[in-house]
Amino acid sequence: MGFLFLSEPAMSTPLKIDFVSDVSCPWCVVGLRALNEALAGLGDEVRAQIHFQPFELNPNMPAEGQDLGEHIFEKYGRTPEQSRDSREMIRQRGAELGFTFNQGDRRIYNTFDAHRLLHWAELEGKQQALKEALFAAYFTDLQDPSDHKVLADVAQKVGLDRVRAQAILDSGEYAAEVRQQEQLWISRGVSSVPTIVFNEKYAVSGGQPVEAFASAIRQIISETEQS
Repeated sequence: MGFLFLSEPAMSTPLKIDFVSDVSCPWCVVGLRALNEALAGLGDEVRAQIHFQPFELNPNMPAEGQDLGEHIFEKYGRTPEQSRDSREMIRQRGAELGFTFNQGDRRIYNTFDAHRLLHWAELEGKQQALKEALFAAYFTDLQDPSDHKVLADVAQKVGLDRVRAQAILDSGEYAAEVRQQEQLWISRGVSSVPTIVFNEKYAVSGGQPVEAFASAIRQIISETEQS
């Protein structure tokens, strides 16, 4: 009688990921897409939980928003040609990762209410779905992420209760919590997005390639196993 010895399955390393970002940040789309691909490639090596943390690129933006080209020139001093070249580079990076950046006329808006909705979505277990849908609404469909109807529509699209979403948007609910989280991450040194923090210890910034995220995560796994 023979015996078959089965090796025990490798343990997945738990990985907490705080993804600090804004819904109007194109590099945040690139970073999230690359991170998702890296995690998919790592498979059972990690057991990741992503928490989307709020950051406003333009907290003082008025309700009517601002033309993107005008905003880029005022904030960064880039000429229309430089801005166009930058958007084309981002469009190409997005396309490589399966995301469509619409190059039509776009405005910059205040995103605070979107962050309030994302805070609620995490409590409902649908935060990542809402985040990705908000990216698509803004960058692909050129919708206004400060408009309450747009936000309620997107919430409903990902399976959240529309009536509850509308009630949150019409009130100041979760405003204090979002402000607190924004200040927390600023106090921790976050000044640009995306900033991706692993296990509250290791930080990667910018829209890094898939390989960069995979390499960083493997290094974290190795250090975690050795500690």
